[in-house]
Amino acid sequence: MASALDLLFGHLPAQIVYTAGGLGLFDRLAAGSRTAADLADAVGADPGATARLLRALSCLGLVREEPDGTFAATPEAAPLRTGTEGSVLPLGRLFCGDEAWRTWGNLAYSVRTGRPALGPSTGKAAFEWDADEFAVFYAGMAAHTRLLAPRILEAVDFGRFGTVVDVGGADGTLLAAVLAAHPFLKGVLFDLPVAVEGAEAVLSAAGVRDRVRTVTGDFTRSVPEGGDAYLLKNVLYDWDDERAGRILRVCRAAMGPQSVLLVIEPVLPERAAPMRDFGAVMNDVNMLLNTGGKARTEAEFRALAAAAGLRLDAAGPCLGSPDARMLQGYRVLEYSPATHSGN
Repeated sequence: MASALDLLFGHLPAQIVYTAGGLGLFDRLAAGSRTAADLADAVGADPGATARLLRALSCLGLVREEPDGTFAATPEAAPLRTGTEGSVLPLGRLFCGDEAWRTWGNLAYSVRTGRPALGPSTGKAAFEWDADEFAVFYAGMAAHTRLLAPRILEAVDFGRFGTVVDVGGADGTLLAAVLAAHPFLKGVLFDLPVAVEGAEAVLSAAGVRDRVRTVTGDFTRSVPEGGDAYLLKNVLYDWDDERAGRILRVCRAAMGPQSVLLVIEPVLPERAAPMRDFGAVMNDVNMLLNTGGKARTEAEFRALAAAAGLRLDAAGPCLGSPDARMLQGYRVLEYSPATHSGN
């Protein structure tokens, strides 16, 4: 576990890495080592300041300084390049950009009031964004989904289904991965019009466009019927219990007797322990700050679903790993319609 002093300075590496990625330094280093002056000229930065930033990146293990004074990227820097498999740069823009920085700097407001600090910090509440802000949000969520999708595919037997409805599926990143792994499966992508704008490209690139029907709408009002499985990834934790319960009731109304609902979210431990389920706990605080929603324990998920006429049948193992702490605590919760007897 990190020392108290190291924890207090945890914001420094985040901004160093985010700034370097945003400037495109890791992209420029992909072809080989370069001098600080050469890199500064390529990205339009100050040579001296760029050298200091590269030295800091060396301390973080993302670049190394060669004997001739040039700098080279290490293998650990690969996810910080644009457009690479597993790139986390979109998550950097979402969680280290100016609005996120101001909001996290106002955490005390949320702790004192119990209300999101996003609005007072930025002038806009969650999901009250312009087109560019929505684009940053959805790109970050797609990057997160790409990291988690292989683990989801290992945890869930999608071969038992005929049609999967991805509720709040945005550009279809998760649905595309599921259908690409199961050639006989069909899908329905459901979200707001602004969310599905990028779906055509994502689904076509995955070779599954002809097996997906895209439907737009509001998941607090209705969702498409006829699915064998319904997916809710990173949806419920955006909302308080009243709104999350409403979404579950809407899904329950669309489900058939044999349908299942797969909720993919961070699940809080009953009692927190140092660095255990790190992602679940950090996501919980992030929701406090930004949306007014929350992460939940398995017992809370069970109670919330029961009130919506659903039964929790299985709670899978954690999907994260020690080398990806922000994914720790993610689990797949499988629900089925509860019987009238309440069993």
